[in-house]
Amino acid sequence: MKIALASDHAGFELKEAIKDFLIEYDVTDFGTHSTESMDYPDTGFIAAEAVAAGTFDRGILICGSGIGMSIVANKVNEIRAALCNSVELARLSRQHNNANILVLQGRLISPKMAEDILEVWLSTEFEGGRHKRRIDKIREYEIGR
Repeated sequence: MKIALASDHAGFELKEAIKDFLIEYDVTDFGTHSTESMDYPDTGFIAAEAVAAGTFDRGILICGSGIGMSIVANKVNEIRAALCNSVELARLSRQHNNANILVLQGRLISPKMAEDILEVWLSTEFEGGRHKRRIDKIREYEIGR
């Protein structure tokens, strides 16, 4: 699985902490590469667009609260970014929403919690069925804009 990884300065430390956990995946780090202040759209849009284009299977974005990266990613057509701070939300985001980007909170969750969330998010499949119908409605809305 190819994964696009990106953060802002507030998510940098968590991004670096989870890299060892992601070692079995083909990960490309879109930055940032330090804790120096920067704007989350600068890395978030690049990673989300790469997922939307099909260059990557999924993405992981991290900022301080997770809110900014969620907003950025969900502006990109074909992206279903889910801000998850629990294993249960990670599971549901994949099963019901077919989330292709996971957003994590760099200031609010520990590296261990992030790994627990990632383990479930990366291994959970989309259920399809009635959930596919709902995802299709989102896609139709995007196309119609």
